[in-house]
Amino acid sequence: MIKIIPMVAFALLASSCASLGQNVQTSKDNQSVKETAAYANIGDGLVTLESDYSVKETADRFESIIKEKGLTLFTRIDHQKNAEGVNLELRPTEVILFGNPKAGTKLMQCAQNVAIDLPQKVLISENADKKVYLSYNSPDYLKARHNIQGCDKVISDISTLLGKLSTVATTN
Repeated sequence: MIKIIPMVAFALLASSCASLGQNVQTSKDNQSVKETAAYANIGDGLVTLESDYSVKETADRFESIIKEKGLTLFTRIDHQKNAEGVNLELRPTEVILFGNPKAGTKLMQCAQNVAIDLPQKVLISENADKKVYLSYNSPDYLKARHNIQGCDKVISDISTLLGKLSTVATTN
């Protein structure tokens, strides 16, 4: 068990640092979401959209949208600001943790270990080419990762909601 923890930590670190400049394709699972949005279900389980806005603007837009929808904002982390606090440099990088206890509880009732990935989170970051991306964990990836069974409707609803929230936050 102890050997697994470093591997998981490395996997999480690698996925958070993965190049976001990869080609992205429209996901068949998000056909109802604006067709012009760039989606990807990359092997690391992330869905990534390029944003028309800066990191701060995208994060502000996302935060405003989730509040309008009645979702709970748990926290917003500015990793660049935290890096500056210890005299290190980091491109703009923010993470927003948010959720809906009704949906999250239903998922945990199907597979309690999904709690490690809840509440939901989005990563908004700027790459070396000054392009901004918003990424989140694919609900289908979480379903497979945690062997969630009997929650297909909840997974589908969460996937649709995340796609819509992210599209509105990232597109002009």
